Amino acid sequence: MSYEWPLDPEDLFVERYPQMLRSGLTATDIREVRAAVVEMWPDAPGGWVYEWSKLAARYAADGRHDRAAAAYGWAKFPCLADEAKHEALDRQLAQYLLAAPGFGVDFERRVLRLPYRDGTTDVPVHLFTPPELPDAAPVLLASGGVDTWKMDLHSLFVFFAMQTGVRLLAFDIPGTGESAVPMRGDEGGQLVDGLIEAARKLGGGKVAHLGISMGGYYSARSGLSGAVDAALVLGGPVEHAFTEDRPWRYGMAGIIGNALGFDAPPTDAAQAEALHGFSLRPLLDKDDNAPMLVINGADDVHVPQHDTLVFAGRRGTEVALLPGTGHCATSELAQVVPRMTGWLSATLAS
Repeated sequence: MSYEWPLDPEDLFVERYPQMLRSGLTATDIREVRAAVVEMWPDAPGGWVYEWSKLAARYAADGRHDRAAAAYGWAKFPCLADEAKHEALDRQLAQYLLAAPGFGVDFERRVLRLPYRDGTTDVPVHLFTPPELPDAAPVLLASGGVDTWKMDLHSLFVFFAMQTGVRLLAFDIPGTGESAVPMRGDEGGQLVDGLIEAARKLGGGKVAHLGISMGGYYSARSGLSGAVDAALVLGGPVEHAFTEDRPWRYGMAGIIGNALGFDAPPTDAAQAEALHGFSLRPLLDKDDNAPMLVINGADDVHVPQHDTLVFAGRRGTEVALLPGTGHCATSELAQVVPRMTGWLSATLAS
C-alpha cells in the first residue's frame, strides 16, 4: 500500500543537503544530481530516482559499493511510493552487502520472526559487533525515522557500536524500509517489544534503545515503559507532534501517510485519526521509566519543543533542547553524538 503525491524535489535538496554530504557522497556529485533532477516521481531522465540511480550505478561500476549504497539510498528516498523506489531499495541492499567486508566491524544480516497482531512477521535486522567484543556485552537497538532507515544511518550506527562497546542491532521501524507492516499505534510497539526480547538473548541480557526522529518515538516508548535498561531519544515525537494542528513541511504529510499504510492521499481528518493513537501521554503519566537521554533542536519544524521539554524533571532523565539547530539537532551532531555515546557508556556501566 503506497501512493505518490505532489512534491517539489528542490524542497528535499534544500532540507537534506547536509544529510546527503554526511552519507559519504561528494559535494560535486550531489550538485550534479541536483542540477539534473526536475521531477520527483518519473523513472526517466530528470526524475529523482533515475538520476540518483544513475550516480549509484557509476559508483558500483567503480567498485565503490559504499557510495553506491548511499546513492541508491537517496534514490529510494523519501518512501517506497512506487515500484522504482522498491527497486532502488533492493539495489541499495545489494551494494550494501558488497560493501560489508569494509565495515570495520563484524556484520551479520538476520531475519527475525516476531509476534505481530495474532501471528508473526519477518523483521530483517543488521548486527554490528566490534572486534573482540565479549559475548555478554550489552545490545543496543537502533532505529531511524520514517524516511531515513537502517542502511542510511550506517556510519552513525557503526560509530556507536565502536565507541560504546555494544552489539548494535539496527532495524527499520514499522511502515518503512524492509518492514512488512504499517506504522500503526500499538502494533508497532508490539514489534519493538519483540525486538527487545530477542536482543536480551544476544548478549548478557542488558539492552538499550537508540531512536532517531520517528525512531525516537519508539525508543521513548521503550524507555518510558521501562522495557529497556537505557533509552536515547534524538528528535522523537511523543505527544503534541501527533495532535497539534500545524502544516506539514518538506513532503512530510505524504511520507507519514505512506508509513501509516494509506494507498492514496488521506484526508486531514483520516490522517489525524490514524496518528491520534500514537500519543505517549499514558506512559508520560507514569514513573516507570528507565534512564533516558532526550535531545532535539529548538528550531525543529517537524517536532514541537514540547515533545522534548515534557521529559524535563523526570527521574533518571537528561534533557537538552539545543538553540540554533533544527530536527534531530543535525547541524550540531559533532557535539551531540559524543554526548550520547558518553552517556550510554556511563549508564550501561552503572
